[in-house]
Amino acid sequence: MAKEPRIILMVEDNDDDAFITSRAFNSAQVDVTIKRAEDGQSAMDYLEGGGVYADRKTYPLPDIVLLDLKLPRKSGLEVLQWVRKHPTLHPMVILVLTSSSERADVEAAYQLHVNAYVVKPTSINHMVDIARHIHSFWLNTAVVLRPTFVFPFILTAARLI
Repeated sequence: MAKEPRIILMVEDNDDDAFITSRAFNSAQVDVTIKRAEDGQSAMDYLEGGGVYADRKTYPLPDIVLLDLKLPRKSGLEVLQWVRKHPTLHPMVILVLTSSSERADVEAAYQLHVNAYVVKPTSINHMVDIARHIHSFWLNTAVVLRPTFVFPFILTAARLI
């Protein structure tokens, strides 16, 4: 049986940072498909499968989310809070990948149950190493739950019985 492709949703508003991150995964020879949302609201729409993201063949649910914090429309912390409160998306693996090393941001992210907080490196070589580690641990070692939208229907049916 063929393995499903590994999907990463990169939530990043900065084109240069998005390019560097994608390039790092490519340079690390990591076999993933990277989808991108350019702001927090678009990330929420993507994850919920709303609007232009309704086609799950084109916009599949990701295995992990790489989430910047300083985003337009909705901040990364707002996205993280929304996911953790969502009835089906809450177990999703979310890794903050941001330029902010401010203690308040780190604490806020962990209070919202982020899986890991990574400060964007200043060198491409270091970013390649991070891409390898993400692939090795989060996509190959850790058991990651991929949310589905069947779960709420099962719960609803169970309550009716």
